[in-house]
Amino acid sequence: MSNTSVTDGPRQPDAGRLLQALGTAEPLIGFYDAPDPTPFHPYFDPPGGAGRGACIFDYRRRWLQGERLHLTRESHVCGGAQRSLCGLQTRSREDFIAFLCDDEGLRASRELMAAWIDASHTFEPQQGHLIIGPLVPQQYAWLRTVTFYVNADQLSVLQHGAYYNSDPSGPPPVIVPFSSGCGELIAVFDDLDVPQAAVGSTDIAMRHVLPADLLAFTVTRPMFEQLCALDERSFLGKGFLKRLKKARGQAWGRS
Repeated sequence: MSNTSVTDGPRQPDAGRLLQALGTAEPLIGFYDAPDPTPFHPYFDPPGGAGRGACIFDYRRRWLQGERLHLTRESHVCGGAQRSLCGLQTRSREDFIAFLCDDEGLRASRELMAAWIDASHTFEPQQGHLIIGPLVPQQYAWLRTVTFYVNADQLSVLQHGAYYNSDPSGPPPVIVPFSSGCGELIAVFDDLDVPQAAVGSTDIAMRHVLPADLLAFTVTRPMFEQLCALDERSFLGKGFLKRLKKARGQAWGRS
């Protein structure tokens, strides 16, 4: 397939002002559902082979180097990622419940574990190619979520930003769901067209790849646009944040 650069589609907003306010050097990580991986070069496929597939977060260092992970329904990744990101069941229901409940102790009973499995969402790719890694502005049409990796101070800024335009009668602008780390990248959202954010990387199975003080703040595309539109009239230019930055001094934004 030819280079599928969507030049006449929606334009990626400029996140520069927001990133400057956050003081972060962490790259924004996009989750794309695209018809062609070619425009996302440099990208890589997880290696195949016998045994357990890799956790997608094992490739975080490659994201930091500017590379992007390319996944399809046939990719060799862990069963959790295949389920959460592609809707594939790689083990029987009973085996899955036993693993999560009995082996890893994530619920008080198998019944509760089964109820969570039944209620949880999975993402169903529409275009065939999932790309996870640094943003590609020309491919904004295929972007589904954006993840910020942040410390507690930066998380508080993003949480305020998510609530800035929120109506109390609408869906909660920020959720903290129980899910796999990969599920928190996209599967936890009921509707990707709703401006919403999820606090993520709370899955202890994948936290070993992150610095201890980092969490994820994953947003749908509409919420990303709202965050990028924040200006000095918002709390970004007001006293509370200025006082916090002054208290942190040169340590502001460091993780």
